Amino acid sequence: MQKNGPLALLFNALVISFMLAPILVVCVIAFTPENTLTIHGPQLSLRWFRAVFDYPDFVSSFWNSLWLALGSATIATLIAVPAALALIRSPMRGAGVLQGLFLSPLVIPHLVLGVALLQLFALVGGAGSFGWLVFAHALVVMPYTMRLIMSALIGFDRSAEHAAFSLGASRRTVFLRITLPIILPGITGGWLLAFINSFDEVTMSIFVTSPSTVTLPVRMYMYATESIDPMMAAVSALMVALTATAMLVLDRVYGLDRVLVGRS
Repeated sequence: MQKNGPLALLFNALVISFMLAPILVVCVIAFTPENTLTIHGPQLSLRWFRAVFDYPDFVSSFWNSLWLALGSATIATLIAVPAALALIRSPMRGAGVLQGLFLSPLVIPHLVLGVALLQLFALVGGAGSFGWLVFAHALVVMPYTMRLIMSALIGFDRSAEHAAFSLGASRRTVFLRITLPIILPGITGGWLLAFINSFDEVTMSIFVTSPSTVTLPVRMYMYATESIDPMMAAVSALMVALTATAMLVLDRVYGLDRVLVGRS
């Protein structure tokens, strides 16, 4: 295996530093005791984290985002599993078109999706409904689940399945006892990525949320238009911590290389 040279390592380090620097700065500012977005020397304070939990709008929006992400990620996964199995294992005419249709939310701007869904919800009388909001988020995050499940199915060794069928096992038994455990890392990783993207979604959510279903990212956007103080940094740091914890748990349980690359 060819190793990277010093210039390649330096370039990679610069790219990673460029990507992580804004996140690190925001996390550091979240601990400032001042009233402005400044880095205040070695002194640290939890003042703005306490302010976040004392702000009822942020708390209610957090619960909205949590339940919304749980529901949309679960629905997307339940749809993506049979869809991926059909596309990978049952070649059919137009399979490429169907796959492109399932993955199309990745290439359609969320601004366009937001406007289109707003008009759709107005026509069907679902504007402001939490159920329709879950449907909108499931539509947006489904490609992440689809891609990882399809990655887990590509190169899948079906010899164990064929042996089970030859011994008289039913399709349900083979799926539950053999197929599902093998592709479970892809399903889990897809669900987690769908959860994270739903929880962080803001562009499309601005159009389809109502005053009673405002999500945390939308609440942060609304708050930023009125006042910019370290509370925004504290909320951002909490969201970064939540995402990092979820990815760390996934890495410890399955390994990110196995989930993302699809190695069984």
